[in-house]
Amino acid sequence: MTAQAYLERYKQLTSIEGIKNNLIEELLQRVTELEGAYQQERLDHDRETRFNREVQIHEMELMDQIKRIKAIMDREPFIVVLLDGGGIIFKDEYLQQGEQGGQTAARKLHAALLDYVSGNFPTVSVPKIMTKMYVNVKGLSDLCVRGGVTTEPSLIEDFVRGFNASYPLFDLVDIGVGKESAHDKIDEAFKLNLYNCHCHQIFLGCSPDSAYAQILEDTLADRDLIGRVSLIEGLPFENNLDSVKASYRVTRFSDLFRDSKITVWAPWKAAVASKPRSLLTPSPVQHVATLSRTSTNTTTTSNSVPVSSSTTNTPSSGEFQVVRSKSSTHTTPKIVERNRYGQRVDRLDFKSIPREEVNRLKKLKLCNFFYLQGECPNDNCHHDHSRKLNKSEHSVLTAIARMTPCRYGLDCDDPECMYGHRCPQSEPGKKDCYWGSSCRFETSAHGIDTNIVKVTKV
Repeated sequence: MTAQAYLERYKQLTSIEGIKNNLIEELLQRVTELEGAYQQERLDHDRETRFNREVQIHEMELMDQIKRIKAIMDREPFIVVLLDGGGIIFKDEYLQQGEQGGQTAARKLHAALLDYVSGNFPTVSVPKIMTKMYVNVKGLSDLCVRGGVTTEPSLIEDFVRGFNASYPLFDLVDIGVGKESAHDKIDEAFKLNLYNCHCHQIFLGCSPDSAYAQILEDTLADRDLIGRVSLIEGLPFENNLDSVKASYRVTRFSDLFRDSKITVWAPWKAAVASKPRSLLTPSPVQHVATLSRTSTNTTTTSNSVPVSSSTTNTPSSGEFQVVRSKSSTHTTPKIVERNRYGQRVDRLDFKSIPREEVNRLKKLKLCNFFYLQGECPNDNCHHDHSRKLNKSEHSVLTAIARMTPCRYGLDCDDPECMYGHRCPQSEPGKKDCYWGSSCRFETSAHGIDTNIVKVTKV
């Protein structure tokens, strides 16, 4: 073999060695890269493991926090009931029973709401019920008298008192006659509770006011609020409300609320038409005095009516009895006594009437129309007509009736009007009284001059 041949073989071996070295170098480089990748992957895995562990811990903390928040949210669940007295009116039988009727109405409303909530919202467990009803009490009182629901306006105030005394969260609010309507108050209360997490449902009892339609349409625009509002229908909804009520749950408590308006009572219309200043005045009546067997027939006149605190419910044979008859062959001209300003003055000394007698007779729930005017125009009257009153009790009942303001005030010219024309707590010349701004009588009915200088014959 020649040297050239060996040289060629050497070159081949050298080339193979170079290829081997390159392969080894490439393998070593690849191993280095894989080791680096492995270390990075390991670091990433460790970091991800730590991150996952931290996320899990944070998630557990968040779940615990959510559980605590939910427990807080569920701690005092309540529902809100907002009622406009212009469209939600309690039935006659409740209004006619005064304070007791108010308590009964509140109790039945509370039970009806709980029953409705348990049937329609099973997830709400024993919620508190916050009820706000806004009513013009004086307007409702006048309407009930004109509509024949009751003959005594004070019964409506008694109803309000009974309703408010029934449950701590039940309020029947007298809005009076002012710029702020029931709708304004309900609108604010509605917005205040709509997003309150503790409030699980709002019951809205609307009046025919078209503004309620706007409230309900705005609520529908937010999908998150769907199902949070239910409607209570008393008087039938008018067109503007009828069109949106299909999007809400609607319920009627037909055994509690009227489904028709109170219309003016026909006899009252006739009385007003024939005598504008009269209010349900019955036929002419007179007092017939039946004296004891040993007494003599004498007649006395006094400017004040003394009242004894020792009277009893059933008079004895020797007591002075007051009997009402609807007609008499001898009628005395009817008069209204007035002071020098032409203001009506009723002869009644309130200071001489014992307070305990007033309280006692009030509890008897006597019918003022029956005992003071001879007949009761209300066939469904819930007041007592069965007792016999002696003269002292009759005087006290007269004073009690005078504690309710007459709608015509000092200008009233009905001689048989039994209501009050001046505040019984005020004194001549003083324009205020014990009750201050909360007095049921108008400011003009205070400080009246009681000196009688003329009479108006009727």
